[in-house]
Amino acid sequence: MPQTIDTLISSRWMIPVIPENTVLEHHSIAIKGDIIEAILPTQDALSQLSWSNHIDLGEQLLIPGLVNCHGHAAMSLLRGYADDLALMDWLENHIWPAEAKWVGEAFVYDGTSLAIAEMLRSGTTTFSDMYFFPEAAAKAVQHAGLRAQLSFPIFEFPSNWGENAEDYINKGMRLMDQYSSSNKIHVIFG
Repeated sequence: MPQTIDTLISSRWMIPVIPENTVLEHHSIAIKGDIIEAILPTQDALSQLSWSNHIDLGEQLLIPGLVNCHGHAAMSLLRGYADDLALMDWLENHIWPAEAKWVGEAFVYDGTSLAIAEMLRSGTTTFSDMYFFPEAAAKAVQHAGLRAQLSFPIFEFPSNWGENAEDYINKGMRLMDQYSSSNKIHVIFG
């Protein structure tokens, strides 16, 4: 009797994490729940497994998810705003005033959701982010189902998210506690 899995993903070429420096041809990934159960030749998968969902990528290359190691995802909504300026002019005279005016939970959720859609489209499945209202970013991450390391900011000055360093730390620690058992969202100091 065939082994039952949830999803089978098949492709012409596949680059696994292990073994390194290997390109597999005509292979499939067997997934049960959130676990990759096996990577095996597609012909073996078709004869040995049963599944409820088969994704056949045809002549495409399947690679491990990419990782974006630094970002401010919600700022995707500020893309193109005051371009081509020196860093401090851009920050002090354009970005910080815009953030003071517009940044809130809805802004961060929407901006992070846009960034997540762009990341997923390009193969990014995990990202590290630091921005205001990290609880809104966490909701966007949960909704999309990918993984993130979210840093909460700590400043000595007020913002739309906090009043002072103590306030930032207290809010961040509560968020850290809220996601302490999550296997997809990790909250850290920013």
